[in-house]
Amino acid sequence: MRIGARYKYGRLNILVVVRETPLAELTLRKYEKPYDLKGRALTKKLCLSLGLLQPGDSRDVIVDVLAVLLEAKQPLDSAAVEKRVKDHRKIAGVPLLGIAPSNIRRQLKRLRDMYLVEKLGDAYRIAEGATLSELFEEKLEKFYLKTIVERVKEYLKAVDAQS
Repeated sequence: MRIGARYKYGRLNILVVVRETPLAELTLRKYEKPYDLKGRALTKKLCLSLGLLQPGDSRDVIVDVLAVLLEAKQPLDSAAVEKRVKDHRKIAGVPLLGIAPSNIRRQLKRLRDMYLVEKLGDAYRIAEGATLSELFEEKLEKFYLKTIVERVKEYLKAVDAQS
């Protein structure tokens, strides 16, 4: 959707168009502490907390994609991720839904967009071989979230100045 404003500059009519598509977006959720959660349930709660999964969403293949990459000792190509995701879901007794190659690649891209996963040639791994805690702090908290908060503050100041 676009918002437009018309301005007159001499004999010219100028339309300024502003897109409402966000430049960056981050969803974080707070849940109870992970006392007794383990395995897939813990990874699922992490995905919910990071906004990678919506509450109540049955399309949760991203949980298995992340789990497979966390378990991998070396980078995996998308076909290897797909195969391991299928195995992972079978072991967990979860329906084999959302496991099409195109969807696995889409989930890998979402993890890359969150700076949790990096692509090395045709293979994927947890970024920089770091822990998820380190990646969250360095990439999301100190960089991504900071820039979003700074922009929101700019809008707050602009609205305050207008009032």
